[in-house]
Amino acid sequence: MRITTNFLLKKAKRRSDGTYPIYIRATLDGRRIELSTGVFVSDESWNKTEQKIINKYPNAKLLNNRLSKVVNKLIEIYYQLEALGDEYDIQSIKEHFSGTPKFYLVNTFQIVIDSIEKKVGFGYSYGTYKHYKTTLKRLKLFLNDSYNKQDISLNKIDYNFLNSFDTWLKVKHQVSGHTVGKYHKQLKKVLNDAIALKLLDKNPYTNFRIKSYQGKRDFLTMEEVNTIEGKQFEFARINVVRDIFIFACYTGLSYSDIANLTLKHIMRGDDNEEWIVVDRKKTDNRCRIPLLPKAKCIIEKYKDYPVSNNKGRLLPVNSNQKMNAYLKEIADICKINKNLSMHVARHTFATSVTLANGVPIETVSKMLGHDSLKTTQIYGKIIDSKISKDMKKLKALL
Repeated sequence: MRITTNFLLKKAKRRSDGTYPIYIRATLDGRRIELSTGVFVSDESWNKTEQKIINKYPNAKLLNNRLSKVVNKLIEIYYQLEALGDEYDIQSIKEHFSGTPKFYLVNTFQIVIDSIEKKVGFGYSYGTYKHYKTTLKRLKLFLNDSYNKQDISLNKIDYNFLNSFDTWLKVKHQVSGHTVGKYHKQLKKVLNDAIALKLLDKNPYTNFRIKSYQGKRDFLTMEEVNTIEGKQFEFARINVVRDIFIFACYTGLSYSDIANLTLKHIMRGDDNEEWIVVDRKKTDNRCRIPLLPKAKCIIEKYKDYPVSNNKGRLLPVNSNQKMNAYLKEIADICKINKNLSMHVARHTFATSVTLANGVPIETVSKMLGHDSLKTTQIYGKIIDSKISKDMKKLKALL
């Protein structure tokens, strides 16, 4: 199947100056279209055999170049559609040529990502931008793997497509249900944006239910926190990472918020005590956290530390990747059989440090900067399960 083109004068559309419009006729798979080139010439100036304007005609060279560009554009559109591997016909080529093409998923997703990139720091975090890029990367692999295509029309996204994507992620790549849910959430958002842009009439997620998963939230007991806190490690860099981890356990701050913590975030509250007041990088929600003595001691310990002082930061924080790598070493040395990370420290603050010691869940939610109490209630369920285990031990003793 190959596209063919030729030019013709439209004799039925003679203009008052005696010229006729030149149209291009394109044929594909037995079907054809005719498109105006925007070029007008007299009958005697058109060479039908050579398919060009005779040289004596005014601006002949310029007009013939315009006709060549029309042919090249049609052929380029043909090869682009062929490369995409999506279904197309001569009408699709006409739509692209006229500037009203079908709209495609990867292209639309990239438009959304570009928009998010511009808003990083203004309602969006860099982490969110990276997550969208990861989702798009997965979608591209899925399209290539399952459809042998680089892109697909938005109107081809239906229940079967979403279900196939879901299965491909879970079965072939063994992605966790929690992460699969995030991919779906971002794809759904992109399709909603496509509706807002009038590129799509209806979101196919109306019929596809995203199964919600409660991610596993590791946290440390106070006994484990004390073990790490009291341990002296051979290398100074590991002691620094340990201190920052313990600081996170007593403040509930995420890695990114600790990394950007400065003296201006320490404020005096109405109770005349020191508080950490910070707008979370991820959600922009304000957190107000009373500065507990152990967290305060760590800030004091590093107030003259060159690495952090040079950057104007309170603590000498390494990259998240390095921090988590060192935390794995710390877990091994302390014989703690948990996947230690900076996020575990945040979970520890929510559970063992606050909720387990009677701090109301509404207060914990505010300190963590959660959008909804529902998010914090997950930690409440963890505490309930711990209470249940402790009571079973007590029953056995009694």
